[in-house]
Amino acid sequence: MRIGLFVTCLTDTLYPDTGKAVVTLLERLGHRVEFPMAQSCCGQMHFNTGYRAAAAPMVRGFAAAFDGYEAVVTPSASCAAMVREYHPVLAEGDPALARDVAALTPRVHDLATFLTGVLGVTDVGAYFPHRVTYHPTCHSLRMMHVGDAPLRLLRAVRGLDLVDLPDAETCCGFGGTFAVKNPDVSAAMCADKVAAIRQSRAEVVCAGDNSCLMHIGGALSRMRTGVRSMHLAEILASGDAA
Repeated sequence: MRIGLFVTCLTDTLYPDTGKAVVTLLERLGHRVEFPMAQSCCGQMHFNTGYRAAAAPMVRGFAAAFDGYEAVVTPSASCAAMVREYHPVLAEGDPALARDVAALTPRVHDLATFLTGVLGVTDVGAYFPHRVTYHPTCHSLRMMHVGDAPLRLLRAVRGLDLVDLPDAETCCGFGGTFAVKNPDVSAAMCADKVAAIRQSRAEVVCAGDNSCLMHIGGALSRMRTGVRSMHLAEILASGDAA
């Protein structure tokens, strides 16, 4: 397949290795991955804080940047959910744009559901000999409905010991601007998540959104727990040298 990589702002700026891992993984599976240079923000932050007029041009830009790809894959269930659920809403006043968005959005996928649902694979040839627990991020769970797709992918990784995360479906407290507007509540929620991760005795906590991993990983680092945070893509792209 000819796949467009939608890398997202956070990954491109702070976690570029995740984007590289997506390319490595998909190319290993035999697909052609391209990075449209015209891509920019999906508009989620603007939309969620009420700036719909500012988000609308981003919908047009996204549709133009990713036109023609058989699939658009992103290492962010949060941004994938924004495109699939809310780009059609923002395009309602423009019939031509609405048609373009309607044609494109079904081809936009988060990494886990693309691998398991579109490509029909779980064993991607990864090797990662570590004790790992998985945090299902809110958007992946409640909007993208990834289900057990990430867990099936992790179980197929050679050498990986997957352990349960207590109260896994509880929010980590990031929530984008929520963490900025409600820092005390956010920190308390993150403390609960870190306690659950430590209870699992995992070496690595994995998720499908770098935004949540940034929040959780920062707390793990400040508390000197020794637990690493790592995106699902990076684990799946790992090989015998991991």
